[in-house]
Amino acid sequence: MQVLDASFVATATNHASLPAPAFAEVAFAGRSNVGKSSLINRLVGRKRLVRTSSTPGCTRGLSIFRVRLRVGEEQEGFLDLVDLPGFGYAKRSKAERRAWGPMVEGFLTGRPGLRAVVTIVDVRRGPEPDDLELLEFLDLHGVEAIAVATKLDKLPPNQQKPALERLVAPLGRRPIGFSATTGAGVDALWRRIARAAAIGPA
Repeated sequence: MQVLDASFVATATNHASLPAPAFAEVAFAGRSNVGKSSLINRLVGRKRLVRTSSTPGCTRGLSIFRVRLRVGEEQEGFLDLVDLPGFGYAKRSKAERRAWGPMVEGFLTGRPGLRAVVTIVDVRRGPEPDDLELLEFLDLHGVEAIAVATKLDKLPPNQQKPALERLVAPLGRRPIGFSATTGAGVDALWRRIARAAAIGPA
């Protein structure tokens, strides 16, 4: 899987205001401090496609990014990545935080192009109640969840595998270890995304 191009398509604070799906979509969700934007940038090989900030919670809407891929020797395909607003950040206003729930839930249950949601946790902290509620919500509505544990590079090499193993039981699935710094997990995550979106060989 080779990324040929990646570009911003649209953003909205209501899923109904987004353009209709043109290609398979994979969304990315997680708490505001798990490195979601850095993960997407590393995945597509672009440093500034998705805005990153030292202040958690800067993503407030639903943002679509279109990726052009080479999925075979001569075959190309397209995939849309959807950056969902991070949750659990207390410094946003109560009204704003209340609005996020219906916005995201509406997208997750009403978006016909959605094929999977990459659910992101910090490998050092593990899932928090918000993360587990999201996974339960996705399972309830039959949406595939791809679990990813970021910031793998923050652990010594001999602690990485045991840390990932400890997350299997609470997550109810085996997470992909990922580091936006070293690139660990990029290929494994692309294989899962490709299989979920049916855009190339698994």
